[in-house]
Amino acid sequence: MSAPVYFSDMRAGNRENLFSKLTRLLDAAGIEQVIQRGNLTAIKIHFGEKGGHAYIRPTFARRVVDRVKALGGKPFLTDSCTLYPGERKEAVSALTCGIENGFAYAVAGAPLILSDGLRGQSARRVAIPGKILQSVSIGQEILEADTLIALSHFKCHELTGFGGTLKNLGMGCSSREGKLEQHSNVAPRVAEKFCTACAACLRACAHGAIAFFEGKARIDAEKCAGCGRCITVCEEKAIQIQWNEEAPLVMRKMAEYALGAVQDKREKTLFVNFITQVSPACDCYGHSDAPIVADIGILASRDPVALDQACADLVNQAQGLANTALANGLEPGGDKFRGVHPDIDWEITLEHAEKLGLGSRDYDLIRLEPLGKGW
Repeated sequence: MSAPVYFSDMRAGNRENLFSKLTRLLDAAGIEQVIQRGNLTAIKIHFGEKGGHAYIRPTFARRVVDRVKALGGKPFLTDSCTLYPGERKEAVSALTCGIENGFAYAVAGAPLILSDGLRGQSARRVAIPGKILQSVSIGQEILEADTLIALSHFKCHELTGFGGTLKNLGMGCSSREGKLEQHSNVAPRVAEKFCTACAACLRACAHGAIAFFEGKARIDAEKCAGCGRCITVCEEKAIQIQWNEEAPLVMRKMAEYALGAVQDKREKTLFVNFITQVSPACDCYGHSDAPIVADIGILASRDPVALDQACADLVNQAQGLANTALANGLEPGGDKFRGVHPDIDWEITLEHAEKLGLGSRDYDLIRLEPLGKGW
């Protein structure tokens, strides 16, 4: 059965600006059925990396926050610690990065709370009816929230072809252990040339998997539990992830993690995708390359699969922009995602998510009509 997906283009005028259209889009998609008075509402968003600029603007997040408050909800903006060592590897750095990128309370109107705690370890394993995994590690605050609204920047991605709601749920709501489980099936490794023998990793490991040999840390893969705590505490970035999982398996695992993030609150979720500044790679980089298509609009749905499918179709229907990373498929109807990442079968995530019962790839696109005559 097809799912409704509501679409607002980028048109605005003196009758209605784009922020007001976003509020109307939320209402059309059923936010009033999702929020009840007193609901602690997690608004899952990517705070962006320092140096990047394609992430969703905090002023748009403010409109969602305001609508949740008007319905009696108690919203908070949330993201999770990254797997890789960088600006957002733990809560202090991640929240500082978010504030510096504009997500301060004075702008966004809601507190910032990391969904997986101080070092990415505040999580719980959730049993799921997966095809690959039987349980997934989801950030504690995502699970504790009464309601979940995912605000996602729709873009290309070098590993999954595209990033939208399913990636924001699957990768973005998982703990560090969960991210490692999706990306790798082996223990992290130590790059000995960077190891200073500070022993921070030794003190952090709760599984006795780290020892020192000839003045350098070593990780015993047999004892490693895959929690990723050692990655967080290593200031020299000597402990490194082995990104060995093949892209198709990462995408299937990611869909199963998305299921784990929402399965206990299926009637309390809403998903919003911004097809703006459609960059050729992940927002986790410290830069944002030129968009491959012009801004298309904002979409919302209660069905995360239908929403991502609709966004992918709209991007592919658009005219590609010259002088960008888009090498092929510039014509309307051309595959923009393979035009940037030719070796990635981006439809795998959608196919697997549909098989899991997360949603339907069939959708009805419902366009918001302008208010009154003219703009």
